[in-house]
Amino acid sequence: MLPTEHIQLARRFLVDADRELDAGDHFQASEKLWGAASHMVIAEMHRRGIKQSGHKAMVDTVENISEKLEDPQLSDLFARAEALHANFYHGFMVPDDVLRYRGRVHEFVDRMAELTG
Repeated sequence: MLPTEHIQLARRFLVDADRELDAGDHFQASEKLWGAASHMVIAEMHRRGIKQSGHKAMVDTVENISEKLEDPQLSDLFARAEALHANFYHGFMVPDDVLRYRGRVHEFVDRMAELTG
């Protein structure tokens, strides 16, 4: 996939997550929100020529971007998306947590889109 396709998919996942939240399926919403964040990171990895070799590579990429921009909030926003990914498998969040983290994932996607273009 091209970076632009990853960005489009991320945006679609955000819409899908909202639909899942409206339907009351917080587990699926959690995974869609994670998907949106991860596809934005993958798009930026492609743009930078970084091999997409798994979760650690994504975390390292976000950490590096965060350090270069001197913006620790970017890493914090991505950590919220990671928590949503874990929630899909372990169900430890209440619906209000998912709703609150939703906004943080939207912010992460928007900020990564500024980088990736």
